[in-house]
Amino acid sequence: MILAGDIGGTSTRLGLFEIKGRRPSLVATETFSSRDAKGLDEIVRKFKAAHKLSVEVACFGIAGPVKSQRVETPNLPWHVDAAQLSLALSLPVVWLINDLEANAYGAAALKKKDFEVLNAGHADLIGNAAIISAGTGLGEAGFYFDGKRYRPFASEGGHVDFAPRNELEIEMLRFLIGKFGRVSYERVLSGPGLRNIYGFLRDTGRGAETPAVAEQMQAGDPSAAIAKAALEGKCDLCGQALDLFVAIYGAEAGNLALKLKATRGVLIGGGIAPKILPRLRGAAFMAAFMDKGRMKALLEPIPVRVILNDRTALLGAALYAALEAGLVEHALV
Repeated sequence: MILAGDIGGTSTRLGLFEIKGRRPSLVATETFSSRDAKGLDEIVRKFKAAHKLSVEVACFGIAGPVKSQRVETPNLPWHVDAAQLSLALSLPVVWLINDLEANAYGAAALKKKDFEVLNAGHADLIGNAAIISAGTGLGEAGFYFDGKRYRPFASEGGHVDFAPRNELEIEMLRFLIGKFGRVSYERVLSGPGLRNIYGFLRDTGRGAETPAVAEQMQAGDPSAAIAKAALEGKCDLCGQALDLFVAIYGAEAGNLALKLKATRGVLIGGGIAPKILPRLRGAAFMAAFMDKGRMKALLEPIPVRVILNDRTALLGAALYAALEAGLVEHALV
């Protein structure tokens, strides 16, 4: 039995998997609030106590830079060490991988119904691929072909400097520098990032705040309230914020495609994309993706798809564990 986890700044999802054929099959899963726990070990103990099954190995996809099987999570006050976790939980083997690396592994095991196509394109079957995911933070990762199969690799590309493309975004960058100092792409392409865009537009007089939206933002998740009002056409300011978010999302997805020469394809993951599909299907996302001057011809044939399956990272962590433990031989082909 494999214990797998998808560890984010907001939620921690754990799952138990057994191997059926060449793929892990989900047996049980639960979702926990990350911020309500002092550490990952606390959540895992609770999960193991509720599901009394013998676990052979474990792998956790975690939001943050993994170095020597240790990670300090940027959006949580946690320090996670695979060796200590293995001892504390009486598990023979525990692996930590970046959450986008887990997403990349999981994406290879998905079916056609698990994707929304934004650009069909023409995939280069031995070219590199990329994945970008906006959620609580912004994650980016890649795949390369080793001659036999695709191998994912992690990055911390979501933390690179934000690059404005026009006068409005230049003004927004100045606004956010005043608030944060340094401004990364995660400051605009994430749940909190949508809120930052909204705040910039509101505070620079580009729209009036709707009382109902302001109330919903205070009562719950501000970014969800902004996106909902935008999609329902109930708030012009929210609509402007979401449109700007989508354009920047497309632009950075195109940047990632260029940096990795991702001619096999680009995947859009994370919790936000499936919730704003009507906007992603519009012209703005792909127009920004391809607006790269002399490199437009390179980007036009690249397939771009949105991942709809919210268990992709969990499946990927299980698949990684199965590969490393020798429970399956191949996965990404």
